[in-house]
Amino acid sequence: MTTHLVCSLCQTPDSQWLLSYTEADPAGEGTREALLTLGNGYLATRGAAPEDTADGVRYPATYVAGVYNRLTSRVHGHARDDESIVNLPNWLPVTFRAEDGPWFAPGAYEVEHWHEVLDMQHGVLLREAFVRDPARRRTHLRQERLVSLNRPHTAALRTVLTPIDWDGTLHVRSLLDGEVRNDNVAAFDALAKEHLGEPLTGRHGDTYWLVAETNQSEIRVAMAARTLLRREDRPVIAAVRDVEDPRRAGYRLSLSVSPGVPVTVDKTVTVFTSRDKAISEPLEAARIELNATPGFDSLRKEHFLAWEHLWKRFHLSFQGDDGTAERRAVNLHIFHVAQTLSRNTADLDVGVPARGLHGEGYRGHIFWDELFVFPILNLRMPELTRALLLYRYRRLPQARLLARETGASGALFPWQSGSDGREETPREFFNPRSGRWMADNSRRQYHIDIAVAYNIWLYYQATADVDFLAAYGAELLVEIARFWASLAEYDSADDRYHLRGVMGPDEFHDGYPERPGVGLDDNAYVNIMTAWTFARVQEVHEILGGHHTEDLWQRLGVTADELRQWDHLSRRLHVPFLPGGLLAQFEGYADLEELDWAAYRAKYGGIGRLDLILESEGDTTNRYKASKQPDVLMLFYLLSVEELVPVLERLGYAFDPETIPETIAYYQARTSHGSTLSRVVHSWVSSRGNRQGSWELLCEALSADLADTQGGTTREGIHLGAMAGTVDILQRCYTGLETRADALRLHPCLPENLKWLDFDLRYRGHWLHFQISHEQVLVRARPGAAAPVDVIVDGRRHVLGGGERILHRLPEKPPHSSSCP
Repeated sequence: MTTHLVCSLCQTPDSQWLLSYTEADPAGEGTREALLTLGNGYLATRGAAPEDTADGVRYPATYVAGVYNRLTSRVHGHARDDESIVNLPNWLPVTFRAEDGPWFAPGAYEVEHWHEVLDMQHGVLLREAFVRDPARRRTHLRQERLVSLNRPHTAALRTVLTPIDWDGTLHVRSLLDGEVRNDNVAAFDALAKEHLGEPLTGRHGDTYWLVAETNQSEIRVAMAARTLLRREDRPVIAAVRDVEDPRRAGYRLSLSVSPGVPVTVDKTVTVFTSRDKAISEPLEAARIELNATPGFDSLRKEHFLAWEHLWKRFHLSFQGDDGTAERRAVNLHIFHVAQTLSRNTADLDVGVPARGLHGEGYRGHIFWDELFVFPILNLRMPELTRALLLYRYRRLPQARLLARETGASGALFPWQSGSDGREETPREFFNPRSGRWMADNSRRQYHIDIAVAYNIWLYYQATADVDFLAAYGAELLVEIARFWASLAEYDSADDRYHLRGVMGPDEFHDGYPERPGVGLDDNAYVNIMTAWTFARVQEVHEILGGHHTEDLWQRLGVTADELRQWDHLSRRLHVPFLPGGLLAQFEGYADLEELDWAAYRAKYGGIGRLDLILESEGDTTNRYKASKQPDVLMLFYLLSVEELVPVLERLGYAFDPETIPETIAYYQARTSHGSTLSRVVHSWVSSRGNRQGSWELLCEALSADLADTQGGTTREGIHLGAMAGTVDILQRCYTGLETRADALRLHPCLPENLKWLDFDLRYRGHWLHFQISHEQVLVRARPGAAAPVDVIVDGRRHVLGGGERILHRLPEKPPHSSSCP
């Protein structure tokens, strides 16, 4: 008897909420796995199939936020230590076979049809397939996977198997696999990979478990699982046989099946580590949680509700040119930000991982990407920003030590951070083009301190959280100001202070051609933002002021002389300019050679990583006016003209805002876009002068991970900062939204390609609903008891209280104008 079945996923219409794949693509499998990752802010699992093993094409992996381990490797004759996020035991494995046939696995069966869908609205991964084993027996497979947003320690997998043209014995194997290592990044092949010791396994009844421990950080990780069978909505009692493998826990279930009668296999897993709070011991906690976890249907229902609530927090809709494709890309970016950093993250001592919990790129380290992520969270989940800022505060002791190591005072946060806040940036990285290891001097990117200061200030402006400033923010800002003050060198020849031996955001320049690796002098971004930081510290001193915080300033040892010094530095730092009057990237930039961009593009095609190309030719990017990503332009990304001009005037420079478009054009022509953040920043800074160009750059940024435009990097983890940055372009850039000087400001400049925007934000206790088009701005405040707030639209001030609204008509712009005022 043959049963006729159809693919139910194939009947689903195209949607902005669905990311769908219907054809196998071994070359792109790693990228898909990263994009199909499911997480909940505590743990995340890549989108590999349950029957997959790490084989060079596929890479199943699960990560828990904050679980790191340090290993020592020997690389061309010397030892190096690297701390990495740890690939934990694989909870996914579920496979089947008919009678004595082979287990379903890649290459073992003929796949007649295959369809995989990420449902972003509900946070589930769906898969459907028709497969045929070597004996020509056909089976229909449907799977649904979730990582519970409501229960952060719980994940579940439902598999429905339907024999199509056969009967007999169906065997189902369900495992927890401890035979794992870190093997996601090809560039790390020469490094040690074994982070877990020998696991302990066991079973009692239908519950089986596996416990492993990291071999340096000694974090115990426990997983408990159960696998239940149902047929025609009734439990099935199956024959059980334990899997005899010291590194795996689980069993094989066997039962008789008939054509057309589906068998449902529900696997539920709980995960705890010894870092978790309010537990006695990880395995005990995992078993208790598993016993308290409901069945798959109830688990899914509460998971869907949690995602419904989360999407209300992150609501953002718009109408663009491409319709569904653009909205799908934006939803995907919001989805990955929201599931990497959720309310479950707030109680953890973790930061913002640059590659999410989606892979092992950058070893799971924390960089400055929070600078691009926090603007989304500040205005939607400010309580989460607060918690993530405390990751930095808890690591102040290490930041102080790092400052001392550089010969400075105050605190210097590391460019790459992991568990305890020490500098994790390696001193070399591998160039696959040349086969050589290159020096990595990016630990000189001291501007990470500026990012921390900026994040504190933006959080305060969005929330008016004075208590945070008093308890944590002021101390962070003071120590950052002390670092920069101790680094500043006075030169009587120009009566200016200089910051030497640093790097800006552009990683192509770590020194001068004749002095590589020692840093640069007077990077414009660093110097101007340092002056901005000095001014903000003084402002915080005034905000907190008063008698009740006198003990704070005494505890921090802040004196009137020190405040005067910071004020003086905020007025006398040197800023370099090019001969034509444009801001120079750093002192001496004008002396560098021009690169023949056309020749290199013709020769190599993609030249994003020009540093690798030139090194393979025996050359260096230090010689050229060439940037990996924006440097000077970061000033226009972080500061509006209304903020930037006063900073430069305070420094004694008569800055003409009319030079900004020329400055943007100058550096755009000399940027390789070697970072996914690059097009985000370029789109932002182009938005007023070249609306069409800005939109095109945004669309390119939206496709960066979807199309893996960086050439294989997405498989190592999505680019979280770039994903958040694209959303922020819609949220703040095109609306001209600022939280500045105790007011929310709007100055919309929508590209012609964008018809309207509709979103909700939280500002100083109010939930505000925005509807913005080319014709008008409508802002509604939900009813609430928060104090009224100032909202300034195109220079016109409104006072908005709970339940009130603002309707502001925008002036007509010339049709098809490429710029905005």
